[in-house]
Amino acid sequence: MQRVRLTLEYDGTEFAGFQLQGKGERTVQGVLETAIERLSGVPTRLHGAGRTDAGVHAWGQVAHFDTEWTIPESRIAAALNSVLPSDLSVRDGRRAEPGFHARYDATARVYRYTVLNRVNPSALLTRYAWHVREPLDPAAMRAAAGELTGTYDFAAFGTPDAPGKSTVRRVDRLSVTPRKDCLLITVRGNAFLRQMVRAFVGTLVQAGSGRITPEWVRSLRESGDRARCPGIAPPHGLCLVKVEYDGSRNRRELTELSDHIEKSQETDHEDLFGEAE
Repeated sequence: MQRVRLTLEYDGTEFAGFQLQGKGERTVQGVLETAIERLSGVPTRLHGAGRTDAGVHAWGQVAHFDTEWTIPESRIAAALNSVLPSDLSVRDGRRAEPGFHARYDATARVYRYTVLNRVNPSALLTRYAWHVREPLDPAAMRAAAGELTGTYDFAAFGTPDAPGKSTVRRVDRLSVTPRKDCLLITVRGNAFLRQMVRAFVGTLVQAGSGRITPEWVRSLRESGDRARCPGIAPPHGLCLVKVEYDGSRNRRELTELSDHIEKSQETDHEDLFGEAE
């Protein structure tokens, strides 16, 4: 039995999220488990680093599974890609060290949200960017983002996986970067509550439009009142860019691989949005 680590890219539009759902729901986990069973001949459980919601995309999702499949390491990605649909691909496949866990060993996740901020919509970006017509002020959004950076109880912005679990999270970075007609909102943290990143984006857009102030965002955060949150951004603008593995169970090869993938993803992103007029 060996443990295999995958780095995944997928267009979340036609998926009901990463995690297995009810019968008949198409999920990333379900499609991958079917592909692995088809190739190995044995039912296999897949574990992901992040449970992305329906409609959310990924460029650097990480997952692992245990198998007796004897395929050479160099052929893992190609074999899986040969039976996967066009909206899901394995960017990299390799053997992991014993004990590696895609979710529990992860020490940070990086998400990027794309807002198309112009009057007219884009036919090419409609699946990957939230179209906001009214002008947004990036400086005002950055000021509000400062109130959401740090270690806090973020109960006002999301819910935990199960009732009673902690809503305290660490947000290391929340940036707003203009890129032609787009605003790229990047957030890095140790972990996130359900819908937390999209709630951040919805709040920053309100700040960018002048409807709320950084002081109001601080009071919202301190209140812990989910009902006061001004709304969440739609899922299609969100992408899981990278999962980081640093700390007591760090593996040098995993970090190097993540860095390589992040660089290639940044290039892809610049190419895509560099053409947005």
